[in-house]
Amino acid sequence: MNEDRDRQPGNNILEGELEHFRAEKERIRDLIGQIGGKGSRHRDKIINMIFVVVIIFLFCFDMLRHLFHIHIPFLSPIVSLELAIFLVSVKIIWMIHKQTKVEHFQFWMLNSIEFRLNDIARRIGKFEQKFSADQLSDMENRSAFPPPGKQDKTLHPLKKHEKDTR
Repeated sequence: MNEDRDRQPGNNILEGELEHFRAEKERIRDLIGQIGGKGSRHRDKIINMIFVVVIIFLFCFDMLRHLFHIHIPFLSPIVSLELAIFLVSVKIIWMIHKQTKVEHFQFWMLNSIEFRLNDIARRIGKFEQKFSADQLSDMENRSAFPPPGKQDKTLHPLKKHEKDTR
């Protein structure tokens, strides 16, 4: 009995739609990974760690230089401060860029959803027009008042009918 149900054409259509949904879900998952989803999380952690380590190193190096009065001719104290500020600025710019990519993806997804909703609304409108046109033609075919000569010979429930005795 289950085999007969599995062979029905409706189930094949549903299976096809399910496969299409799974393929689209994987495609979207790949896109999300490209713009900052799970795929780039590891890379983001590494970049963040590099920024933090370099800034902490510059801070510690500059503090040790001031504490022990070490003078390095090619690296003045201002240069390490400028380098740290530059790295923080690069990090902020990088974060803004990542956020812009995420917002662009969200806009793209919402635009896609809106397009599909409009398409579905248009298709439903066509179905409603077709359905109402079919209903009108059916109502015209089944008029409550048939033309004269084609009246139904059924008995009316409120009238008393005489039997033909011919």
